[in-house]
Amino acid sequence: MNTLKINGAEKEFADGKLPATVSQLLGLLDINQAAVVAELDGQIIERKDFETTGLKAGQSIEIIRFVGGG
Repeated sequence: MNTLKINGAEKEFADGKLPATVSQLLGLLDINQAAVVAELDGQIIERKDFETTGLKAGQSIEIIRFVGGG
């Protein structure tokens, strides 16, 4: 099993099922890429780099959603 820490919670992925990129992870979690900021191991990832930023087991990612309000 491969594990990612997503917003502080451990999530396990079967062998061969770990998302390859930040973009794939967001798609798997059904999160709109245009409405989030992502931080991978303490480094903010620019939205334009979601498609090319690779993920490895053991990494920590924080996903922050923008929410409208007033």
